[in-house]
Amino acid sequence: MIRDYYELQRPGWMMRFFWRCAGADKYLLERATYTDQVKYMCLGGIVMATGVLAGIAGGYAFYTIFSPKSADVLNKTKTLVENSEYVGADATTVALAIGFGILWGLMIFNIDRFIVTSTGKGDGTEKITWDEFKGAIPRIIMGMIIAITISKPVEIRMFKTEIDLEIKKEQDKEKEIGIDQAKKNYAKKNEEIKSKMNASYDKMNKLDSLISFLTIQFNDEVRGKDGSDPGYAARAKAIEAQIIGLKNEKIRITKTSDYLNNASEEKRLRSEFTADIASAEQKAATLDGLLIRIKKAHEIAGFWITLFITLLFMAIELTPIFFKLMLTKTPYDYLSENRDELIKAEHGIETKYDYYKDKLGQERHLTVNHQAEKLLFEKSKIIEVQKELSGYAIEKYKEQEKDKIDRNPTDYVQTA
Repeated sequence: MIRDYYELQRPGWMMRFFWRCAGADKYLLERATYTDQVKYMCLGGIVMATGVLAGIAGGYAFYTIFSPKSADVLNKTKTLVENSEYVGADATTVALAIGFGILWGLMIFNIDRFIVTSTGKGDGTEKITWDEFKGAIPRIIMGMIIAITISKPVEIRMFKTEIDLEIKKEQDKEKEIGIDQAKKNYAKKNEEIKSKMNASYDKMNKLDSLISFLTIQFNDEVRGKDGSDPGYAARAKAIEAQIIGLKNEKIRITKTSDYLNNASEEKRLRSEFTADIASAEQKAATLDGLLIRIKKAHEIAGFWITLFITLLFMAIELTPIFFKLMLTKTPYDYLSENRDELIKAEHGIETKYDYYKDKLGQERHLTVNHQAEKLLFEKSKIIEVQKELSGYAIEKYKEQEKDKIDRNPTDYVQTA
């Protein structure tokens, strides 16, 4: 269309892209005003930004939930500072989180796009009436839920340093409790084992003392320290034989069934103690999930800061809904209404506005589908004609059969 009073510039690809995000009609916007074009570009930008934020928040929440946990959340940060080449993330979880974030972002984007496109102009004035607000309540509730799901992962990322410090304290407490319990269990069971092995230990300690004493005498005898002739003589050999006998006795004690059972029990107890320590570490590592981070974020930030962040995302999410209710009608809206009426007229659909009142006294529109009524009328008339023709055919058949009976009634009776 050529105008000599108003000329629109050709919209760029970015403007057309945001129109699509807002669910606007490109054909009509290219024929409307620049104000309409900018308006729907901004609405599409908000919808797109919400989808991107939702994708980032959803991906981060997914990674927080499924990433490998550590019993010391501060250790990762320390390693990253000391070694710049260290990759402090699990590659598989990162890939899955990116995929989930994209899927989640697209889902929220489409929900927001549906909310924006399904929200009408109300009465076409800047004032939001109670009836308009009441009709928008389901969309507002849905937008609030989406805003909360976006704001919580953002909160835990904003306060990550402080949250890590608080979680480290909780992990240390959990580890300390677990280790103390493991030590108590080990000390109690170890005392029972030691009481069973005391007799064997006493015998072995006495044998060790005798072996040490005889070893000194053997060395003195070989060197000739007490005035005897040095060398490996009969006395030295006798002392050596005693030492060997005592060592064999010690070995015999260590091979008895009681000693072996108690030693095996002691070894099992030490392994159990090591496992309990590892279990305490694992329990401490579980204190690094999404729920505890959200709780710690609320404790650290406080009620008002948390509320402010949530309200900020609610404002972003609900702005398109309220603004559409506040917008006055513009050329784009009239073009849109004209398009709808033309399409309805083309297909034989007529809307009679405020045609009747319902049981509550509210005025309602009446929609007449002329093509459907025409087709229904034609079908009903065809059926009526077919019924009439079928009746006429039956009457003719009846007359024909009567003529046969009149000519030869005996044949008809035999046939019957």
